[in-house]
Amino acid sequence: MPKSKVRKKDSHTPVADRRTPVKAKAVGPSHPIYVAVFLTLMVLGLLWLVVYYLAGDKIPFMADLSGWNFAIGFALMIVGLLMTMRWR
Repeated sequence: MPKSKVRKKDSHTPVADRRTPVKAKAVGPSHPIYVAVFLTLMVLGLLWLVVYYLAGDKIPFMADLSGWNFAIGFALMIVGLLMTMRWR
């Protein structure tokens, strides 16, 4: 059986980055009110659901909303949670 030729490996040099580097602007920490707002939204959503479970039938506007109470409570919590992603 004939032996195949052995090829020499080329020394691989990485290609220089052709993009010009862009300096990111320095962004400071979030305002303390921002933290208070997203924490308040998450707690308010939780309290909405707890009140609905415990006394939803005794509160007229909550009884009228019925299943939408879950949407309101979870929406408040999700908005607060989404705000945490922008928190620095």
